[in-house]
Amino acid sequence: MSQVGAPRGRTCSRTIRSVALLTSGVLALPVLAACSSDGDERSKAPAAAQDVGPAARDRIADGGTLRWAVDTVPTTLNTFQADADAATSRIAGAVLPSLFTLDKTGRPQRNPDYLESAKIIEREPKQVVLYKLNQQAVWSDGRELGAADFVAQWRALSGKDSAYWTARNAGYERIQKIERGANDLEVRVTFNKPYADWRALFSPLYPKDVMGAPNSFNDGARAKLKATAGPFQLKEMDRADREITLVRNPRWWGARPKLDTIVLSAVPRDKRAAALAAGTLDLAEIDSPVAERITQARHNKGGGAGPQTGAGPASGARGPGAGTTAASATPSSAEENGSDEEDEEKAEAARESREKKTRALAKYAKEQKGLGGYVVRKSLEPAFTQLALNGETGPLADERVRRAVARALDRKKLAEAVLKPLGLPANPPGSHLALAGQHAYADSSDALGDQNTREAQALLADAGWTPGGAVKKDDGTKAGSEADAEKKKDKEKDKEKGENGSETSGTDKKKEDKGDKEADVKESESGSASDSDSASDEGAYIVGDNKPGRGAPLSETGSRVIAPAAVGQARWLDDADVNAQDRQPGGMAGAYAPGGTAAPAADSASPSTTSSASASASASASASTSTSASASAAPSTSASPLPGPLGKDGKPLTLRFVLPSGPGSEQLRTVGQKIARMLDRIGIRTEITKVADADYFKDHVASGDYDLALYSWPATAYPATDGRPIYAKPVPASDGSLLVEQNYTRVGTDHINQLFDQAASELDEKAARDLLRRADARIWAAAGSIPLYQRPQLVAAKPAVANAGAFAFAAPRYEDIGFKDPAKSGPEQPQKSAGAKETAGATRSPEASPKESPESSPKESADESADETGNDSGNDSGNESAGESDEQ
Repeated sequence: MSQVGAPRGRTCSRTIRSVALLTSGVLALPVLAACSSDGDERSKAPAAAQDVGPAARDRIADGGTLRWAVDTVPTTLNTFQADADAATSRIAGAVLPSLFTLDKTGRPQRNPDYLESAKIIEREPKQVVLYKLNQQAVWSDGRELGAADFVAQWRALSGKDSAYWTARNAGYERIQKIERGANDLEVRVTFNKPYADWRALFSPLYPKDVMGAPNSFNDGARAKLKATAGPFQLKEMDRADREITLVRNPRWWGARPKLDTIVLSAVPRDKRAAALAAGTLDLAEIDSPVAERITQARHNKGGGAGPQTGAGPASGARGPGAGTTAASATPSSAEENGSDEEDEEKAEAARESREKKTRALAKYAKEQKGLGGYVVRKSLEPAFTQLALNGETGPLADERVRRAVARALDRKKLAEAVLKPLGLPANPPGSHLALAGQHAYADSSDALGDQNTREAQALLADAGWTPGGAVKKDDGTKAGSEADAEKKKDKEKDKEKGENGSETSGTDKKKEDKGDKEADVKESESGSASDSDSASDEGAYIVGDNKPGRGAPLSETGSRVIAPAAVGQARWLDDADVNAQDRQPGGMAGAYAPGGTAAPAADSASPSTTSSASASASASASASTSTSASASAAPSTSASPLPGPLGKDGKPLTLRFVLPSGPGSEQLRTVGQKIARMLDRIGIRTEITKVADADYFKDHVASGDYDLALYSWPATAYPATDGRPIYAKPVPASDGSLLVEQNYTRVGTDHINQLFDQAASELDEKAARDLLRRADARIWAAAGSIPLYQRPQLVAAKPAVANAGAFAFAAPRYEDIGFKDPAKSGPEQPQKSAGAKETAGATRSPEASPKESPESSPKESADESADETGNDSGNDSGNESAGESDEQ
């Protein structure tokens, strides 16, 4: 996925995670503690298996070149710099040491290619970790890996020398000293304070030649690496041809790479379908529309009926011919010969239009033929999309309003809209700090509660937002929007507003079908039909793919954002029930309405308040559409329709919902429209503003210029370290600005900060998990970030490509990637790669189940088996276990 960078700023002392970018009653403290047993939700929550076309090494041909798509040619090869990106991390994974890598459950495991062991050998008076290096591990220049490399990296990333332009130094600032052990293969690391996430350090590990001096760190590794120590090495980075070439490392001591060469080709997302159709790629992450085209192409290849002329969207037709009817495809006599009613110029334009359509259809058909040579491998990406609520100013500074927004959302329905069409599990995440299947996962969403319209309305009423409160005053302005003062609305101005990408969502009785039936919400700028319920990639709005140094880093650091000092936020429990650490200045007791509190009844004597509140641009021209709640009467969760938009002190309750306008973000806009309709039912109007991709994150999300926004965070194996800058309470800086780090919602509490700090220093793994679950429960209760769904991961692959595709949590094992050998057939025997011989408990990775597999139908499964040049089952190429002795 493409990325939008966060603004540069002062380096903070924690990880800068890479940005793409959810019970009623009074909450009790035991709920907030998020206590659960070890046989808890982790084992119950389904997670999609990785889908990589697994094959044992003896079934993979020796040699070959894999052409793998990336978004860009990286501007640096140093993953610890602010402008590192996903391509930087992919190269680092293939050419540099990673002491710990992630397994299929997202848990760090010792990498035996570099470590014989790594464990805590002392806890008192100081924590000491002893690394025993693999005696065969050497840099490409022949020098052994050793303590000197560890020392150089620690000094560069400790934050003590500002001459190093670093994007992160999380954990390195806790190191007191590093020294040689009993021999050159031992490295002793002593910490000045306990650090639970010590396994996050030194991955990747750079040679001392890169880390040893500021100049070499800042500039020496931007276009080349003096020494590497992975299964591959960098041969060339060609910016003109937009290609990076990796070749086998002749000094590699582990399992010999199956491939001769890996070529990373920079192909933009909107060009990938054409590149795949032309056969210039073997492997590429794709968006949902391209995945649908591949599925259709394979169906046609197998003899199924393809798109027919006249097939509408309901029939699944795609491409330039979709929707073409026989009548529209046949020229009329007026078009051909002209008539009294139509002059020759119009007839010529009609002929040109037909010719253009014919050329487009021919091009599409040719591309479809090429796309039939690929399969789609899919899983759930280790990242979740959230609804962010800016709690700095406006209505959302009141915790009751934030909680009302959260309680109005049907997260299950939103997840199903994205994932169900792909056959992927559609369970909304229950944690901000881990995803289903991870060891630290526990569902703490009960701290906020499920969707409940009546409770949401009661919260808004308690906060003072009532149906009669929106009576306009001469000097009134829209609440929650930093834009316009109230002004006369006429059709011309609404049209102009729609052309600028802004629309107001409210109740349109013609579109308010019971529940959330697929109401057609037109795009203001184009009436795009692409905003359907089918899943597609969210383009630039995952705030990165992984953390710098352990995944796809942020293109620019978002460590410091200048904004006004935080406004006090409301508390939601009675004084006696709220921990003092969760209180913030300016809050009020009783802000959370008790369970069962009814929304105020409609006052028949109150004036009828009307506004332009349609979800479509055309309906927004009507000045008499009343905002109301859902008319559905489900017991306990629904409420009577409201007589008009909610307001307070003459200001309507309107929230500015900022969404990206680019071609790769259709799904975000679709989800945004669904959210707007859900909020409309409780009386909250949303003003949807669509902005350019390049401006979306930096100029709006990171700078705080929004009320509601959608973006994603990657999952992490180290939530105590990586979660703190995202969810910690922003603090005022000495100059009066607000240091938000990566907490772009500006919502947090002192107690959340303390729980993160305690978890980061807790060396007992079970106790640390309990602290993190308690922190997560309080993050839910604060209602600044509402996780909605785990993102789909879709990868187009040639069927013969083995051990590569939708990796999910697991790190790629580059030496095991290759092409299945057509000469090898018959029963396959489990086999471990040489690099994994020392691991204990390695297990075979089965094919994805039919419900989770990209080729979920028997027909498509048979197609892939027929296309692949080898058996499609085999052992997992990942490194599954490092032995519990290393986890102490």
